[in-house]
Amino acid sequence: MKLHLASNAFANLLGALVPALVALGTVPLVVRGLGEANYGVYSLVTAIVGYFAVIDINVTAGSVKFIAQFSARKDRDKVSETVWFGIMVYAVIGVVGALGLFGGAHFFVRHVFAVPAALAAEATATLQLAALGFFIGQLQNYLQSVPQSLMRYDVASRLEVLFGVLVPLLTVLVLMAGYGLFEVILLRVAASALHCLLLWRCIRRLLPDLAPRWPGMAVRRDLLGFSAWSFLSRFAALSYAHADKLIVGALCGVTALAYFTVAATLANRVLGLTYRLSGVLFPAASALAAGGELARLDRLYLKATRYVVFLNAAMLVLVALFARQILLVWMDAQFARHGALVLALMALSQFVDSLTSLPSLVNDGMGHPRVSGVFAVARAGAGTLLVYCGVAGWGIDGAAWGHLTASALFSAAFIGYVHGRTVPTALPALLLRGYAPTLLGVLGVAACAGLAERLLARSGLAVAVIVVATLGALCAHGMLFVIDKGDRALAWRHLKACLGQPA
Repeated sequence: MKLHLASNAFANLLGALVPALVALGTVPLVVRGLGEANYGVYSLVTAIVGYFAVIDINVTAGSVKFIAQFSARKDRDKVSETVWFGIMVYAVIGVVGALGLFGGAHFFVRHVFAVPAALAAEATATLQLAALGFFIGQLQNYLQSVPQSLMRYDVASRLEVLFGVLVPLLTVLVLMAGYGLFEVILLRVAASALHCLLLWRCIRRLLPDLAPRWPGMAVRRDLLGFSAWSFLSRFAALSYAHADKLIVGALCGVTALAYFTVAATLANRVLGLTYRLSGVLFPAASALAAGGELARLDRLYLKATRYVVFLNAAMLVLVALFARQILLVWMDAQFARHGALVLALMALSQFVDSLTSLPSLVNDGMGHPRVSGVFAVARAGAGTLLVYCGVAGWGIDGAAWGHLTASALFSAAFIGYVHGRTVPTALPALLLRGYAPTLLGVLGVAACAGLAERLLARSGLAVAVIVVATLGALCAHGMLFVIDKGDRALAWRHLKACLGQPA
């Protein structure tokens, strides 16, 4: 069975990497264009809209599984039933959420969050406009999953790159033209609508026999049954992902929220990139488990773990050790002073969380979404409480400490529970063959880099030299001790071919 994992993983990563770089690069311009208080309101609006996405019952998870299954069997009628059922479900979710956002906008702005009176009217109008964006966004999220279920991540990725580059750049142009927060949200709503239209055109090309069909009882039962437990994970993840911003906005105000959001966004964007590499393992694990190829799945899982953990650990070292310098260059001294610790702690928290991504994907692919769902709900509840206590006691730094504490406790519990039970890899094998080759060397590099940064970083040039040396040491460790010999040889052949040299 050819899974084309490498090409699909690269396409999926590219769809996140390019937009992330452009978005991060334009953040300073957006903050300056809106002002710190208005940027805090913008963060608050996106957090509220994101929080409403908890009503998504995660039919995309079941849809990916069953569209792939029916497509492999060439059962075109069942493919049509599944696609149209998903569209109907997400249209209903979009309408319910949009009505809730539109009707509750005044209450959220005036009575829940610490929005300055001078900004309240614009914030209310912006949130009401974002309600339309919520409806369109739900359809967009589902349509995005259809090419992925057909293992055509390249199709979804091209559109992600296109809009992920255009929207941030157009946002900057809108602000430079003298417009404000409302017009920025209007631009994003219009872009999301166009994205949906282009996705639908691509889907029609991939599925030329797609026709409107009312889903039968079997399709509805299977799709909703699988998605029900996956919904717990999504519900918990979305709730937890936006709860910190709502708590900070309510307790500390929108200016503090701006400092926290910039640091947390950078950590999430950078450390979250490798999840796009990991995501293709879900359909692959489902296919291998269905074929009884558990030994192959075990080898694939351990290799993927070694590579993904190394990439995340390397990014953690660079972000956490040089957090203050990054924010100083990227933003300004104010953000560096208020956000450096937040950035370092959130990066570490994201790294710890990333250790559960591959186990969770394999666990779900093996048909046990209930396990990941229960753990995700428990983590979201306890994590939100820890973040609230942290913010109440220590402000935005306390929020970051709360995140890290929750990540450490629940990631360790999840990893210990699933291995040897729902994931067909023993925990000792994971520790020795998945984690050890990566983490021991990266810890050594981090210790040396941290010592050098503390003793020698007296100027910008010295910091740049330390960063380059750290990056070189990480690359050398990865090439020598993490990447398989066969993969190194394959990469070398591809590089020589790109350079026009004989293999």
